[in-house]
Amino acid sequence: MEMLLIRTTDKDFNEKFDKILERGAMDMAHVSSIVGDIISQIRSEGDAALYRHIEKFDRWKVQGDNDLMVSPDEMKKAYDNLEKDLRAALHMAYDRIEKYHEKQMPKSWIDFDESGNTLGQKVTPVDRAGLYIPGGKAAYPSSLLMNAIPAIVAGVSEIVVTTPTPDNEINHLLLAAAHLCGIKKMFKVGGASAIAAMAYGTETIPKVDVVTGPGNIFVATAKKMVYGDVNIDMIAGPSEIGILADETAIPEFLAIDLLSQAEHDEMASSILVTPSEELAEAVRETIYLELPGLERELIARKSIEERGAMVVTQTMEEAIDLMNRIAPEHLEVTTANPFELLPKIRHAGAIFLGSFTPEAVGDYMAGPNHTLPTGGTARFYSPLNVENFLKKSSIIAMSEKGIENIGEACALLAKTEGLTAHEKSVRIRLK
Repeated sequence: MEMLLIRTTDKDFNEKFDKILERGAMDMAHVSSIVGDIISQIRSEGDAALYRHIEKFDRWKVQGDNDLMVSPDEMKKAYDNLEKDLRAALHMAYDRIEKYHEKQMPKSWIDFDESGNTLGQKVTPVDRAGLYIPGGKAAYPSSLLMNAIPAIVAGVSEIVVTTPTPDNEINHLLLAAAHLCGIKKMFKVGGASAIAAMAYGTETIPKVDVVTGPGNIFVATAKKMVYGDVNIDMIAGPSEIGILADETAIPEFLAIDLLSQAEHDEMASSILVTPSEELAEAVRETIYLELPGLERELIARKSIEERGAMVVTQTMEEAIDLMNRIAPEHLEVTTANPFELLPKIRHAGAIFLGSFTPEAVGDYMAGPNHTLPTGGTARFYSPLNVENFLKKSSIIAMSEKGIENIGEACALLAKTEGLTAHEKSVRIRLK
């Protein structure tokens, strides 16, 4: 089986392209009852259920509350033991991510009109944020930075981190990143159990106001189920990359960039859309040359062959239209003049412009958040950002003159809706 290559001139193109559009479909129905039971057990039994789930899913036995928590001393020890170059890289990533997110901060504002009325907006951070950091097939310290830093910039006073620890093992770089972020509460629990614990609280894990972070289908389903009791960032699925390219692109660059997503997960999607059939063939050939050299070859190969695609169009305009329909998590634009295409791109989680902007720099070091909408949800979701950790309150202060000016109209609307107490509460203040 080889990576799919389709052309817009193929008779069965629409049928095959529709399957690409369905890549983000998650069969939550078949896990919803399992996740529902897990959430119910956490809500009714608290830590006792957590201990049971950890023993079942992560294969180690919790002896007490101290076993569940990662101490700040463990985090500091991991940080202190980091190689010098790795510590410097971690700090560089932190600084770049922080500077980018500081630019996102919305402001509170007050406005006064000619009648003496005061209107405004007050921006306030949530009290407590819960961050879910994956730790199953691979550990992602970068995900901790990407989730914690916007919460820190937003001014969240308490951050709770949960991460799965199969066989009670935890990645030392993740611990070091937690120390760098000043994390005080970190718990060794994953999956739907962690989401439920943060959403509703247990004896050990405090209830939070917002839950962010990526995860598998059980995590995504749990986030969907608890939404409304807490806020969430988004419901994200497997990672994906889309590449728009013309004949000027370098096949070796595109091939390894497509594989950079494929190595994440067998369910990841890597999609090239180009009007150059010659480029598509060269990229596909290079992919198969590169695969044997990857540490995660089997994962990447399955992803490329079962979820990857090359789409050859007749024009670049057609390619752009198809990519907007795909609405990829990551979009690389590798053309002669990539900035000329930017106004035409409507749907993408993050946009990488030019041959020297691989998606990988966005994962670690560029600055923008790498927690992005997947499966086409970039049509309506935004990347994780400081506003996920903030809420806005409206400010209203009417003067006597101000309510005189708008009172009759306001009372009339209330009367029309049949809300007489509303009407009277306005009229009683009018001269």
